[in-house]
Amino acid sequence: MAIKPHGGHLINGFNVSFPYDKLTGEIEISAFSLANLECIASGAYSPLKGFMCKADYEGVLYHMRLQNGLVWTLPVTLPIPIEKQASIHTGSKVKLVYEGSVYGVLEVEEIYEVDKELEAITIFGTKDSNHPGVKRLFEESSIYAGGNVTMVRKPSRIVPYTYYLTPEEMRKAFEEKGWRTIVGFQTRNPIHRAHEYIQKAALEITDGLLIHPLVGETKKDDIPPSIRMKSYEAIVKDYYSEKYTMIAAFPAPMYYAGPREAIFHAIVRKNYGCTHFIVGRDHAGVGNYYGTYDAQLIFNQFSASELGIIPLLFEHSFYCSKCGNIASIKTCPHNDSDRLILSGTKVRNMLANGERPPIEFSRPEVIDTLIQSLQKEDQLGSSEE
Repeated sequence: MAIKPHGGHLINGFNVSFPYDKLTGEIEISAFSLANLECIASGAYSPLKGFMCKADYEGVLYHMRLQNGLVWTLPVTLPIPIEKQASIHTGSKVKLVYEGSVYGVLEVEEIYEVDKELEAITIFGTKDSNHPGVKRLFEESSIYAGGNVTMVRKPSRIVPYTYYLTPEEMRKAFEEKGWRTIVGFQTRNPIHRAHEYIQKAALEITDGLLIHPLVGETKKDDIPPSIRMKSYEAIVKDYYSEKYTMIAAFPAPMYYAGPREAIFHAIVRKNYGCTHFIVGRDHAGVGNYYGTYDAQLIFNQFSASELGIIPLLFEHSFYCSKCGNIASIKTCPHNDSDRLILSGTKVRNMLANGERPPIEFSRPEVIDTLIQSLQKEDQLGSSEE
């Protein structure tokens, strides 16, 4: 029997036939909000039916719960331009526009103002604008519009279209494969050897592995989704069993909210049909804003029944020259001098500096794919200048 979605049922807010032509009001939305719009409409953010009104927003900030008591840890809100506030009325329907095209309709239930410094400190643990999530927040309006949404058009795709499965489609794919227990893995980086180690360890106790990279808006210095997807294809082709592994795209944007985002990512993967979720070191972290294991410790604040998905908590992994393989402090008795610490940040920095990460760090097929793709992107960029 498939795991129940958060709140009991999946939301479906797509309607390409919705008659929006006669609506006069409109709100220009950001790429971040467009990605959230799609996740609401697809059911990935079930039970949300729209952008949050004030009661849910405050429940998330102060209690990490929606107004109805369901666990929810990140605000899914719609900032609107301050100059639009007077012309957008509660009870009306307005078009949601991105780069000149209508993507959705908002049934305006409430317009409210927020304290963005309070939101930053509560959600991100800091008001430092060097934090990418805080920076984005401070660049947005402090006026939010809440209400249910209908999505009328899907965004253009930056990775192959076949990777974009809705929660309903994903659950059907799991059923066809005969998987009853599925472990989800969230990533915004290429898969290095430490990732591979924990993914395969998790797969040993489940029926299938879902590699579910986030392909929505990320930091500018993160490796682009189209290039990352090629690296996932390369490593899965040569080092994973096709029978027990799936890759799919998660269209959400990245908040970089550390512990709160770890809970959020787990709940969302439950909506996609996962029964287990991998949480490694510094999940959804950035810089030194969060403790190494804060994203694991936060799971202690919620009961197993209210989360409804099993977190698999992994120690920091590394390559040990004496063990001759990937290990963790639980499996390796040797000293730090024998250990090669692995991280996605190190891969990005080495590639940016023209260095080739060692084979102990990342599979050569992955590095080859990244180097070739990044070189092509640089060449294209140079030709456009």
